[in-house]
Amino acid sequence: MIKKTNRIIISCLIIVLSLMGIEKVDAKMLMRKELEPTGFVTWEVPTNEKIIAITFDDGPDPTYTPQILKTLREYHAEATFFMIGFRIQRNPYLIEQVLKDGHEIGNHTMNHLYARSATGQKLENDILEGKKYLEKWVEKPLLFRPPGGYINESVFKTATEAGYQIVLWSWHQDPKDWSNPGKDKIVKHVLNNARSGDIVLLHDGGTDRSQTVEALKEILPALQKQGYRFVKVSELLKYKH
Repeated sequence: MIKKTNRIIISCLIIVLSLMGIEKVDAKMLMRKELEPTGFVTWEVPTNEKIIAITFDDGPDPTYTPQILKTLREYHAEATFFMIGFRIQRNPYLIEQVLKDGHEIGNHTMNHLYARSATGQKLENDILEGKKYLEKWVEKPLLFRPPGGYINESVFKTATEAGYQIVLWSWHQDPKDWSNPGKDKIVKHVLNNARSGDIVLLHDGGTDRSQTVEALKEILPALQKQGYRFVKVSELLKYKH
């Protein structure tokens, strides 16, 4: 009955989005003003509690993920890793280590297809293949982050009907570490913009992530001194009203 009710709610949301002028599945990205009222997409969770969720995309990586895990252990910090299916296939032991250390994982699709360039069916398959592949390691919570943060109707419909909470990141907490801007710039960006309830976007996979690794070694102790606690996204979502 609950599943049936959820399907009805999601179907109604899709109809509402269509009535708002979002009719072509692949032609138009959905904006925050359209998505936020649905309750299925989160950028941050404003709260008086000094908590921050640090997230890592595009892994796991055999070089950088273990280094990041080591630093997280040192500062007793929890984190959320949005993993790509084909990279898990190459390094399955890493997902086990991430979970053993008390962190959580989310679906970042199977092959990292972008909604701005792939067709609806390919996007749907990429999300669902990633979900199926991760099922052996995680049942709940079901967290999904679309590559690049791009969401169109196809992505929204597929993810929500699959039971996912879509997790993006605080707009002021994207230091663009993927572009290797320098360790100091990454650190400065995160520290200068830190607010309670933030979701910080970092990367542990893709290319050279040594700058991210080094930046994390400064970010965690600095924020701890300010009184922040590092939580998994699932815990942060409990503060969502």
